[in-house]
Amino acid sequence: MQWTDSIRQVKIWLVVSAIAIAATSLLVSHYLVRDLQAEEHHKMEIWAEAMHAISQATDSTDLTLATSVIEGNNTIPVIVMDEQANVTDWRNIEISADDTLAYLSDYGRQMKATGNAIKIELGDWGEYLYVCYDESTLLKRLTQFPYWQLGIVLIFAVVAVFALLSSKRAEQNKVWVGLSKETAHQLGTPISSLMAWVEILKENYPHDELIPEMEQDVKRLERIAERFSKIGSLPEPVDASLNEVLDHVIAYMDKRTSQKVAIKGHYPDHQVIVKMNASLFEWVIENLCKNAVDAMEGGTGKIDLWLLEEGDIVAIEVADNGKGIRKKNIGNVFRPGFTTKKRGWGLGLSLAKRIVEAYHKGKIFVKQSEVGRGTTFRIELRRK
Repeated sequence: MQWTDSIRQVKIWLVVSAIAIAATSLLVSHYLVRDLQAEEHHKMEIWAEAMHAISQATDSTDLTLATSVIEGNNTIPVIVMDEQANVTDWRNIEISADDTLAYLSDYGRQMKATGNAIKIELGDWGEYLYVCYDESTLLKRLTQFPYWQLGIVLIFAVVAVFALLSSKRAEQNKVWVGLSKETAHQLGTPISSLMAWVEILKENYPHDELIPEMEQDVKRLERIAERFSKIGSLPEPVDASLNEVLDHVIAYMDKRTSQKVAIKGHYPDHQVIVKMNASLFEWVIENLCKNAVDAMEGGTGKIDLWLLEEGDIVAIEVADNGKGIRKKNIGNVFRPGFTTKKRGWGLGLSLAKRIVEAYHKGKIFVKQSEVGRGTTFRIELRRK
């Protein structure tokens, strides 16, 4: 739990940092773009004044400065149009052989429509020109830059969070493997001893009806130890009947569940064969059934095990009519350590998810749940 809280805090810190960096970048870029826009507008006012000076010049007028201003604009696209929107001059606009003056006229009208136009009076005849201009390439790139930067920051945050989650999963996997193998090792000695005692009891009390039950329970412990020993390795899946797996679960649960809870299987008439590790998968179904029994809270209820064939998908649904799961908790039921029980470690469903997804390449999820009406878990496996 401490590791989980630490990861959550780091994720929050990363998200907040990314938002702060993005907001600062956008704000600084906004002011910088605004200042450059004002500067370019001022330059175009001077450029327009130079055009006006040239239009009013006489033979004795020195046009050196005005010409220098006109020629000095090498970055800002400019189109000069008369009052009928006829193009008289343009600068810093790349046009192809297919472009015509009509294209430039349309471009100039677009500039004018955005407010980037300066009116020049021509003499005393009431004629005038419009100096229409667009943002420079540098200004356009600078306008787009904060959004590129925002995307990079977000990618960084996502990669960092993914790396943290991967590290967390790797750490959890090590804990799972170590805990499982140690549990299997610790169970080995007492199970061997119990098996020996059962054999002695069978010799001394050959007609005792309880001894076979004890023997079944010892074999059950042996199977549990075997399951734990397989966690962390990738057992080779083999063809197995899901019908038989579900039958074993029902037989096992019937003997260890209150008579108030009815467990029933619903299968096709034929055997449904899937490549799997039957021992581990049987444990998954048992875990779902035990959770369903706990959801009855000692009352009367039923658990239905459905085996469905849907093309290449084989689905197992475990449905109960227990207390259900609150919507806010559905997304957390497979998270290690999460539990709503007074007793329990919150590891059963997490381990079940690992067995289904990592060992059987399948899916397990809450198909539906309603408080007070029950829950349905669904497992999907591919035939191949």
